[in-house]
Amino acid sequence: MDQAHPHTPHYGAQRGRHQEHGADGQAEILDLDAEVLAEHIASIAAWLPLKTGPRQIVDLGCGTGAGTFALLDRFPDAHVIAVDTSAGYLQHLRAKARARGMEERVRTVQADLDDPAWPDLGSPDLVWASASMHHMAHPDRALRTVHDALAPGGLFAVVELAGFPRFLPESAPEDRPGLEERCHAATDRFHAEHVPHRGADWGPMLTAAGFRVEGERTITVNIEGTRSEAIGRYALSSLQRIRSAAVGELSTEDLTALDRLLDTGSPHSILRRDDLAVRAERTAWAARGCVQ
Repeated sequence: MDQAHPHTPHYGAQRGRHQEHGADGQAEILDLDAEVLAEHIASIAAWLPLKTGPRQIVDLGCGTGAGTFALLDRFPDAHVIAVDTSAGYLQHLRAKARARGMEERVRTVQADLDDPAWPDLGSPDLVWASASMHHMAHPDRALRTVHDALAPGGLFAVVELAGFPRFLPESAPEDRPGLEERCHAATDRFHAEHVPHRGADWGPMLTAAGFRVEGERTITVNIEGTRSEAIGRYALSSLQRIRSAAVGELSTEDLTALDRLLDTGSPHSILRRDDLAVRAERTAWAARGCVQ
């Protein structure tokens, strides 16, 4: 559900005003995000305060399906409506559903969630929005729309990230220690202007929309790179996108050091490092729809 500028590094699943430019690369990073963080996504799905398994689920800003498939695995009797503005992501998700034998349990809907009128999504028992709400231009309106659509007593799960993942130790690279933090700092001005709700506290906004917040949980992610070669590719794809957003703010020395990391043919390539880790935080809110 990407309302971000096409050069903005984006690691979530919502594309509210998605730019199709670079969509193939973005789909890859979403798939890597799902692969690397699968255990953490599953743990959030397992944490949800549900007395019975939901039958009808809506995944808002589904991207390539990280949340969709975690929910299908967690709730074997459920069907999911996967919503995104990107036709390419939805096509990719449908192909994955076929490969997993889940095509009968998934319906995709292409929609821009910043439009005032949403398509009919039925009366879901559970609505899931992972790394998507902060991209919406009118999140208050979207929250009210979800509230009104939920089945009586239904649950809304909002999962958000405080910032983008870090991969390198602070001492790296050797000739420009602290490079990664400077790259992130260089994108802060852009994100403050274009993604103002990133890192927001969604609890008060959920309450204002008529929800009763029943739980909040922050998950600290710290995955050592030796566990999966996917982490190297995840770091590469992430830093490539950060470079696009930060290029005008970085010093010549930092840009040169970053380009060495991103050169897959170089002995200094990030793919050759053995000290990578995924460090991030995600916060989940579980809110019950209630009559105002």
